[in-house]
Amino acid sequence: MKAAFIREIGSPAVIQYGELPKPTPRPNEVLVKVGAVSVNPIDTYIRAGAVAMINRFPYILGCDLAGTVEEIGTEAKRFQSGDRVWGSNQGLFGRQGTFAEYACVDERWLYPTPARMTDADAAAGALVGLTAHMGLFLHADLKPGEVVFVNGGAGGVGSAVLQLAKAAGALVATTGGSDESLEICKRLGADLAVNYRDTKLDDQLRAFSIPHGGIHLWFETVREPMFDRTFSLMAPRGRVVLMAGRGARPEFPVGPFYVKDLRMMGFAMFNGSPDEQRVAALKLNTLYELGRWSPLIGKTMPLSEATDAHQLQENNTINKHGTLRGKIVLQP
Repeated sequence: MKAAFIREIGSPAVIQYGELPKPTPRPNEVLVKVGAVSVNPIDTYIRAGAVAMINRFPYILGCDLAGTVEEIGTEAKRFQSGDRVWGSNQGLFGRQGTFAEYACVDERWLYPTPARMTDADAAAGALVGLTAHMGLFLHADLKPGEVVFVNGGAGGVGSAVLQLAKAAGALVATTGGSDESLEICKRLGADLAVNYRDTKLDDQLRAFSIPHGGIHLWFETVREPMFDRTFSLMAPRGRVVLMAGRGARPEFPVGPFYVKDLRMMGFAMFNGSPDEQRVAALKLNTLYELGRWSPLIGKTMPLSEATDAHQLQENNTINKHGTLRGKIVLQP
């Protein structure tokens, strides 16, 4: 089978595209003929060696996938041959990655694909949708009528947080770096969308949120959080979800945090149990069918261009080029 893989850690240039053996499912796995995958920042960190997840080479890249079940392991019970499925959490903890024509996946990490959902949409929404849903509801217990702030509402996670929070009845404020990004945020339902370079950004956030008591839930997606600023905008007993900034070591203003009875929780999607992720996945399926959730795709490329896709992701995640809105989808 064709696959995008690496034989050593390094820059996007270490990615190879070529033949690897087609895998055979273990008893609890199914073989998926891959229809689409998507690129995530975590994929680039693993490839570069910043996150130590690789236990052997060649290593197939990728966390997300969508496709069709082709073969079933002897103990797998959830799916049948021909079922369309989607999933995430691959390429981690010794599991095979997804950037290939075929992938063997433990059935616990797969979910049925809604009939009208394309493989591209399913792959694009996998990790970011699960991250947004679990962060908002499992960890932060979002309630209708609360004010949510998320940076980058036209990004992968940001657009998912925006849509899912709106679907739950929240008021959502977000940021973008261009008129195009702000227009996307408004189209997705943002109640307030402001350019993050605007010198009056915090004034606008205060004017928007103070009538409701402040920001109740701050979903942090930036790599270098500024907690003095964040805490000043929060409502009493507000919650901060941290899911970015692996290398960040910011100053922590203890006083402003505790006098407001604030809460802060760290959250990495891949720490979620199979049952926790399945609950979120099935809710995402329902929201998609109701038209309340639509993954945002920024660029579609062939799998053979995985090197360019990783470079594009890095340019936007690390180098802040601002040329990507939504997810990069690759198709075998």
